[in-house]
Amino acid sequence: MKIGVLASQGAFAEQISILKQLNTEAVPVRLPQELRGVDGLIIPGGESTTISRLISAYNLKGAIGALAKDGIPLLGICAGMIMMAREIPDNNLEPLGLMNITVRRNAFGRQRESFETELSIPVLGKEPFPGVFIRAPYIEKTEGAVEVLARLNDGTIVAARQGKMLAVAFHPELTTDLRFHRYFLDIVTGKN
Repeated sequence: MKIGVLASQGAFAEQISILKQLNTEAVPVRLPQELRGVDGLIIPGGESTTISRLISAYNLKGAIGALAKDGIPLLGICAGMIMMAREIPDNNLEPLGLMNITVRRNAFGRQRESFETELSIPVLGKEPFPGVFIRAPYIEKTEGAVEVLARLNDGTIVAARQGKMLAVAFHPELTTDLRFHRYFLDIVTGKN
């Protein structure tokens, strides 16, 4: 199994490190041809405007869209979730439009409003998952076959799945808990 990690900008090295801990081949992806042969793709956290511009500059939008259309599993983390959204209100950022979600950027405020909290994510088991939120977005609205995987205590949606695509507002790669990445790899192998 080979997982591509979009390496335009952001926390791609951390994603590759986690995948290696899980004995999974991980390859950095900067150009469309580097997506050939991947069994899954992670779009990591980072700065969504920069990631969007680099996806456009390196002609990755169509190639990533083709992966999704072919049923290749995708995981969008923080800025990656923003990129996977169908709609981003009040913003000139052009998302990939892959998931039927509306995402609000920097929804909790600036860097100093970043926070950590325990999340209930039933698909990962009963033990709470450590949610690390850094200038995080949230999912404002879902449509169609989108399954909500996690909410904050106030009901705010912070993780969702649509088919083989996952989107999360938090950073699972910044914890020692490998369950979320294992869950993604189980989707890649067809176990989930």
